Amino acid sequence: MRQPRVVVLGSANMDLVATAPVLPLPGETVLGSDFVMLPGGKGANQAIAAARAGGAAVLLGAVGSDSFGVTLTARLAASGVDTSRLRVVYGSSGVALVSVNAAGENTIVVVPGANAAFTGLSPEEIAVVCAADVLVAQLEIPLDTVLAAAGAARRAGVPVVLNAAPAMRLPAELTELVDLLVVNEREAAAICGHGREDPGALLATVPRALLTAGPAGAWYAARGEPVRHIPPVPVESVDTTGAGDAFTGALAVAWAQGRDLVDAAHWAAAAGAASARRLGASVAMPDRAEIDALYRPPVG
Repeated sequence: MRQPRVVVLGSANMDLVATAPVLPLPGETVLGSDFVMLPGGKGANQAIAAARAGGAAVLLGAVGSDSFGVTLTARLAASGVDTSRLRVVYGSSGVALVSVNAAGENTIVVVPGANAAFTGLSPEEIAVVCAADVLVAQLEIPLDTVLAAAGAARRAGVPVVLNAAPAMRLPAELTELVDLLVVNEREAAAICGHGREDPGALLATVPRALLTAGPAGAWYAARGEPVRHIPPVPVESVDTTGAGDAFTGALAVAWAQGRDLVDAAHWAAAAGAASARRLGASVAMPDRAEIDALYRPPVG
C-alpha cells in the first residue's frame, strides 16, 4: 500500500504533565504523584500519530529559539516526522500545563508562544500543502494561517481535515474549505449547538463530520447518508490527553490511502484507544501494528 503524504499544519508545545489522584478545584491545591516533560501540541501530536500510523508526515508550524524548541524538533524527527519546514522564531516555544487524575481525565492550559507567530505562509510552505494527499489542521495557530493553507489545498484539490480545537464558532470562510470536520462534543456544541444527540447538525456547515465522544465512541455524518456510530474500543485507560490526536492522525492516513471514511474511522478509533493506554501525548501515539491489533472492522 502506498505511503500517503500527510501535511499537518498546527502547533508544537512542550507538555508539562503532573499526575495526581484528583484534579484540583478552583483555589485548591492537591499533592501530585509524578511529573514529566513531554513534547506535545495538537499539530505535533497529529504529525507523530500520522507518521507512526504509516504516513509520510510533514509538520508546518513554529517552535521557539529556547531549549524546548530544540527538544521538540529532535523528538519530531526521531518519530519520523519531516521537520525541514518547521520554523524557528525568536522567543519561547509553546507550553501546555497538563494535570491528569487517576481515572485518566485531564485539564490543560496552553500558552501559545511561538505558535502565535506562525503567520504569513511562504511560497515553499504553500508548495508543501499543494503536494499533500491530505491536509490536517487545528485551531491552536492563527486562524488566518489555517485559512491560507486550506485555500491553497482547495485550489490544488487536496482534501482538508479540520480538527476544530480548541472549541470555537467557525467562520463560514473556513467551513466552506473543509472536506471533513473532526470534533468532540464540546467543540460540536460550540459550532452548531448540538453534541452526540444530533451529530448530523454539523452538516449545516461541512459536507462530512466525525464527532468523537470518548468511551461512547464516535459518530460519522455525511450529507445524503445515514449517521453511523463508530463503537468504542475497550481498553484500560491511563491518560486520554492525546487520544483525539491519535484518532485524527490515523484517520488522515487511512483516508489518504483510499479507505472509505467509515472504515477509516473504525481504524482511527483503535488508534485513539491504543494511545490512551500510556501516559502523555506524543509519546503515546501507537504504531501501525498496535492499531491493527485493536482494529475492529465495520459491521454491515
